Amino acid sequence: MVHEKDLALLVDLYELAMAQAYWAEGMHDTAVFSLFFRELPKNRNFVLACGQQHVATVIETLKFSREHIKRLEGLDRFQPEFLEWLGKFRFSGHIRAVPEGTPLFPQEPLLEIEAPIAEAQILESLVMNYVHLESVLASKAVRVRLAAGERPVVDFGMRRMHGVDAAHRSVRAFRLAGLAGTSNVLAGLDYGLTVSGTMAHSFVQAYPDEMDAFKVYARLYPGTTLLVDTYDTRRAVRRIADWLKRDSGARVSAIRLDSGDLEAEARDCRAILDEAGLQDVRIMASGGLDEYRISRLVAAGVPIDGFGVGTAIGASNDAPALELAYKLTEYGGLPRMKNSSGKQSFPGGKQVFRQYDRDGRMKGDVIGGREEVFDGDPLLRPVMKHGVVLVSAVDSLDQQVEYAAASIRSLPAAYLALEPAEPFPVVISAYLRALQADALKRIRG
Repeated sequence: MVHEKDLALLVDLYELAMAQAYWAEGMHDTAVFSLFFRELPKNRNFVLACGQQHVATVIETLKFSREHIKRLEGLDRFQPEFLEWLGKFRFSGHIRAVPEGTPLFPQEPLLEIEAPIAEAQILESLVMNYVHLESVLASKAVRVRLAAGERPVVDFGMRRMHGVDAAHRSVRAFRLAGLAGTSNVLAGLDYGLTVSGTMAHSFVQAYPDEMDAFKVYARLYPGTTLLVDTYDTRRAVRRIADWLKRDSGARVSAIRLDSGDLEAEARDCRAILDEAGLQDVRIMASGGLDEYRISRLVAAGVPIDGFGVGTAIGASNDAPALELAYKLTEYGGLPRMKNSSGKQSFPGGKQVFRQYDRDGRMKGDVIGGREEVFDGDPLLRPVMKHGVVLVSAVDSLDQQVEYAAASIRSLPAAYLALEPAEPFPVVISAYLRALQADALKRIRG
């Protein structure tokens, strides 16, 4: 398990090797690195950017301890003078980032880092890891939430996530995406998302009669949700309905279906509950759900009141990776760019201007140079100056959740659908295109 005090060593080797080369060559000029993606993941109409402000708080305290330096000495790759420099490392640069929960499109920077080149280079993998995980999971979770409409979605994904760090940080992304709760106790408490859960089949199996299990659970947790599909779903619900009619003190708020034909079982269970006068007992569903299954259930009018989703959001199993790029766009005041086939980038520091129609719907973005001005709201905002987080510029998590919800609502309807929409209108400014041409001319001599 990675401890926060050790995050300075969470680098790829080449980042330290390049930092030493910059140091050895006296290359201490200011660089600008931009974090962006070139293409949307499969079936995504936007990426919900998450983690880009969060990581600034990590960078602020990043340092190489004596133990870190000693371990690096053991690699026999670094000069003692460089390791001495590394031991004094504190990030001294600036970071501009879009707000947490901002819908973004290809080529739009999630953040830009401006710092002495070695400092900015060392941060590459750490920054990408933080932003990648949270953005990928938030982008999947928001699709599931949109498919469910007004029905709540609860995160059940911890057990199938790729490590405990992902299981913890994912809940922050899920809250920004609009999920209603999580089964993850630690992360739910840490990130202010309602902790929610029912029971496992093992609890029912541990009792000689499933009704004994149900009654014990309802007595211990009044208003609980009972998992009813361990043996025979319909029989279990009939028995629960008969018990609740006879025992006026028993309180059960919902039943949960976790397998089988969810549509048929939900309809039959709803009929059984309604016939018993238990219209207030809701039906929750889980078990291999994703946005497509949920959408079909909702469209068919199946009487399911909420969903628990695990693997689909925990692993973003249809599109688990976002091809993030962390590219040098300026060094020593001169534009820099990559020009390899299919991976050409735009040089220079940037700003993204988001434009809206009269109804407050997003209608297009302009990516311009850092000093350019266009109509619309500039998305990249300073979150760190001279290595210090600007507390007044970083919203609280509650504010970030509100911003994310408003931003998602402002998307045109086509981009909220599960089907791929036409590419969102993103214009690259004439200045950036000219800067790219000039940079290419200089590179080619």
